[in-house]
Amino acid sequence: MATAGTKLTRVLSRFFINNVNNKPLRVMGSGSSFNGLAKYSTSASTAVKDYEDYRKSLYGDISHRALLVDAVGTLVVPSQPMAQIYRQIGEKYGVEYSEDEILNRYRWAYGQPWGRSRLRYVNDGRPFWQFIVSSSTGCSDARYFEELYSYYTTKKAWHLCDPDAEKVFEAIRKAGVKLAVVSNFDTRLRPLLRALNCDHWFDAVAVSAEVAAEKPNPTIFLKACELLEVKPEDVVHVGDDRRNDIWGARDAGCDAWLWGSDVHSFEEVAQRIGVPV
Repeated sequence: MATAGTKLTRVLSRFFINNVNNKPLRVMGSGSSFNGLAKYSTSASTAVKDYEDYRKSLYGDISHRALLVDAVGTLVVPSQPMAQIYRQIGEKYGVEYSEDEILNRYRWAYGQPWGRSRLRYVNDGRPFWQFIVSSSTGCSDARYFEELYSYYTTKKAWHLCDPDAEKVFEAIRKAGVKLAVVSNFDTRLRPLLRALNCDHWFDAVAVSAEVAAEKPNPTIFLKACELLEVKPEDVVHVGDDRRNDIWGARDAGCDAWLWGSDVHSFEEVAQRIGVPV
């Protein structure tokens, strides 16, 4: 239901892994690694600015005609840890595993090949999530599953990553830049966006369960471009997963920025596009 296990792994890796050379950062010693990283960061920042200036020389003050946004981990995040919710709701159905046990079992289950389909999220995703819930908790009670499944469609279960998102997206759209959500999710995404009162921020929504393609498959990004009536080279995608979001978007011909690394807020995204907020 929520992908907390995989998200947690990625978040931790960002603290302990040097994205430049994929080696552990030195925290004691000569400090040469930090000097090298500082030099790299300076040159990388210069390169980013040069590229943005280049795009603006082609397209004017606005560097991209459309912005694609990942859902879970970028636009919204779970309000409580997944294992905590699985445990709390599951107690009345006989779930006895601790939160740590649930989290470990969830990670194992989520990492297993899903043999029923090439996609995890088909339509409402129920078969996949039934497997995840029963594997994580040891409980196959249908009433438990339905309560948990319904919970993750409510605004109680989620909150916006960036509290200034509405103001920023309004400015972006006023500047003529189109907006779309691109997400590996089942068909609950649209009612969830409505529950959070943010569905009207976007010109289109590309959901893997509807498109029949999951990131990093470029098909889902191309579908979003089609819905927005823009070319991939005029689009930038923002997401928190290097493989699914960055590599996938670039394979589709889009620009891509990693949330939490390249950009840290939607205001920063707007500024890089050339939209004042």
